[in-house]
Amino acid sequence: MRYLPKSPSDREAMLADIGAKSIDDLFATVPAEYRLSRDLNVPRQHGEQEVIEHFKAFADKNALGYASFLGAGAYRHYRPVLIDTVVSRGEFLTSYTPYQPEIAQGTLQALFEFQTMICELTGMEISNASMYDGSTGAAEAVMMAVRVTGRNGAVVARTVHPEYREVLTTYAQHQSIPKTEVDYDPATGRVDLAKLDAAITDDTACVLIQSPNFFGTIEDVAAIADIAHKKGALLIVSIAEAVSLGIVKPPAEADIVAMEAQSFGVPVGYGGPYCGVIACKEKFLRQMPGRLAGETKDMDGKRGFVLTLSTREQHIRREKATSNICTNQSLVALMVTVFLTVYGKGLKELAEQNLAKAHYAAQTIGGSGKVLFGGAPRFNEFVYQGSRTSEEGNAALLQAKIVGGLPLEKFYPELGPNASLWCATELTTRAQIDAAAEVLK
Repeated sequence: MRYLPKSPSDREAMLADIGAKSIDDLFATVPAEYRLSRDLNVPRQHGEQEVIEHFKAFADKNALGYASFLGAGAYRHYRPVLIDTVVSRGEFLTSYTPYQPEIAQGTLQALFEFQTMICELTGMEISNASMYDGSTGAAEAVMMAVRVTGRNGAVVARTVHPEYREVLTTYAQHQSIPKTEVDYDPATGRVDLAKLDAAITDDTACVLIQSPNFFGTIEDVAAIADIAHKKGALLIVSIAEAVSLGIVKPPAEADIVAMEAQSFGVPVGYGGPYCGVIACKEKFLRQMPGRLAGETKDMDGKRGFVLTLSTREQHIRREKATSNICTNQSLVALMVTVFLTVYGKGLKELAEQNLAKAHYAAQTIGGSGKVLFGGAPRFNEFVYQGSRTSEEGNAALLQAKIVGGLPLEKFYPELGPNASLWCATELTTRAQIDAAAEVLK
């Protein structure tokens, strides 16, 4: 946000213009206990170089040089330098959205190619031009299923990312959509199919699962689709780790795929920005939220690109809009497009590296405890249950400059304090895995 300084006389003129006597008068509707009555505790009146040094000092406190085994919806992958070179070009580096095809052909073509590659990866027929993130994508997919089916309920697997489920709860409570959660099989970590079958009613609009799920386990998408479709419900598959599509069969049996594409060239940075996607069967096109870029020809028969569908409330009547999300992540989607263009068929090799590293990590680290849900295939994450609590284990690992797995007790109390979720990607080295295993012995 640009900083625009105001002099005391500027402020007095602005207050007088709106009929407020003071700044306190302006914010009188905010309860006093929530108003800050002192200056912010930040350094004042520093030069540019001093400000840079100040933030460098903070950066030095980060875990630079530490090995990390964290995943759980945010994944560390190598980013080719070409990504930043392309997205930094002035033609792309704008927060504004491309409405006029005559001046935004590059952006529209990039979005079209993004959609095309997403369809090829997910096995779906159409894709939108990105959303906020994977969590809002999953929630919007549920809203979409309610509109498509005319039903009013959602069955959600407990193996969907816990924070995705929280976002969905926020959406659903204001849409009066009942949500039923289905437990997992304690032997495999997969959705319990018998409980799923029992949970679907005549008013269930959709079943929402994640694959690979939050435990890193790959769900039996075909079997779940069969159960959902027999009862007239749609199947939504959420994908948090997009690199898995390099080796895992696309969820073509699904009706809607809601994906987080952060793994494709978007750096992990304090929770965002991310890149959500919704892809689906073409027959659901009119109910898809967000925007679609399409290919066409101009009056001279030359190839061109335009915004084909935009059902946001910014463009059509609010009561007719499919979503109130009024911006997307075009620049982040462009990072994804460049990443996929660079890797191409190499995405399979990247996924194989992740699989191999996670397999070695599960064997090596799991030697000091046990790896849960071993009865099902998994990708690059696994649940480790050690002899110490996760907090104690992670404290010991930090002494060796290693960030351990994510403690799971907060989300899954039944797994106890010793269970944690570990992730290994192509950036994880054998030496790091061996070092972590040595600490946890």
